[in-house]
Amino acid sequence: MSLSYPLTPAESVVTPLEKVRLLEELRGAVLARPAAHQPTWPDADATARSRDELATMPPLVFAGECDNLRDRLGSVARGEAFLLQGGDCAETFAGVTAEAIRARLKTVLQMAVVLQYASSVPVVKLGRMAGQFTKPRSSGVETRGDVTLPAFLGESVNGFAFDEASRTPDPTRLTRVYNASAATLNLLRAFVSGGYADLRQVHSWNRDFVANSGIGQRYEALAGEIERALSFMRTCGVDPEQFRTVDFFTSHEALLLDYELPMTRVDSRTGDPYDTSAHLVWVGERTRHPEGAHIEFASRIANPVAVKLGPTSTADDALRLIQRLDPDATPGRLTFVVRMGAEKVRDLLPPLLEKVTASGAVVGWVCDPMHGNGYTSANGYKTRRFDDVLEEVRGFFEVHRATGTWPGGLHVELTGDDVTECVGGGDSLSEADLASRYETLCDPRLNRNQSLELAFQVAELLGPRV
Repeated sequence: MSLSYPLTPAESVVTPLEKVRLLEELRGAVLARPAAHQPTWPDADATARSRDELATMPPLVFAGECDNLRDRLGSVARGEAFLLQGGDCAETFAGVTAEAIRARLKTVLQMAVVLQYASSVPVVKLGRMAGQFTKPRSSGVETRGDVTLPAFLGESVNGFAFDEASRTPDPTRLTRVYNASAATLNLLRAFVSGGYADLRQVHSWNRDFVANSGIGQRYEALAGEIERALSFMRTCGVDPEQFRTVDFFTSHEALLLDYELPMTRVDSRTGDPYDTSAHLVWVGERTRHPEGAHIEFASRIANPVAVKLGPTSTADDALRLIQRLDPDATPGRLTFVVRMGAEKVRDLLPPLLEKVTASGAVVGWVCDPMHGNGYTSANGYKTRRFDDVLEEVRGFFEVHRATGTWPGGLHVELTGDDVTECVGGGDSLSEADLASRYETLCDPRLNRNQSLELAFQVAELLGPRV
């Protein structure tokens, strides 16, 4: 994670009063639109105090870093780079520990090395981290027996425990999200700049996976190729700075407007507003209506943005979103994250690709193989089959090859821990295994071995080397 924002601030192009006016105008435009999936806070005064406190906090990320990511995503849109976006379904305050953050980062870095070698293009590393504390729900309430309470909306809003005190939305959690995100970012910055992300160390972790995992032996040939390439460079005396550090960016769904709006700042260099809670924010499948508040918000910030497109999305929907979010066709400004489901991606994705490509738009296309493939197991767990996840990825690549477009990346819910939340994979987890370590508070995640297996499988799709 490089700090590309100038350390010596340039002369501001806007006055403090102009910044206030710009932010008030943005807020008014967003709140004038219908906003779906927002909590009902019981105390308006307490909510206002939390928003006001957030608005005085330092930014979590800088505008220059967001611009850097936009340039990298421009390369993805042009077929010159590949995006790997991964992390928790929903972060928790208890999960903000050095061990947990390090494990997630380690898994993403391991996956990225494999994908970069296979594709021969840079891999942009983007975490679902440092802000993914809110989740949309299909219903605003949850009923157990004869008790009905507000649904769990993520720890930014309420608690997971099924009791009235925990489930009542609490606006003081907004500042807890900020503090937890700041702590996560501090650790990520330290890890990626302090030697933890050294390419040779990351590859040694992958060697251990291949050597010690029953499923890893299948990928021994690719790991051996990477080892020989590193050995050759080492004998030639090649030791660039890029081997020792990486750029790592953060993202989350811009769902909770009472958090995103106060975290928006006007950049003194340009006069443009940026959501400083993350480098990239995305709008989900449930809130992507072109006339809704979330798309209005995304249209007014200068960050790179993404939109989830599910099986109900049409080519005309995509074109309307392009018109709203990227009318100037700036490469890297807009990424579409498609989540069609393994059984539907081959039928539903081609018309979107063909019509968007014909329009002249330059957008990135990324596969989310998680959200379209969920089901409830016979023993009552919300889960996903690893084979379905992989099949959607395969379909995504097949469609892009048929249309001559670039399969630009993966968006995956994962953890660095040995949880048992998704069935299948080389370890052959069954539905009976789910109970042993089912830890997610929301959607099931790939565990470390499943994540690495997915990376090696995608490597086989990406390049002729394997």
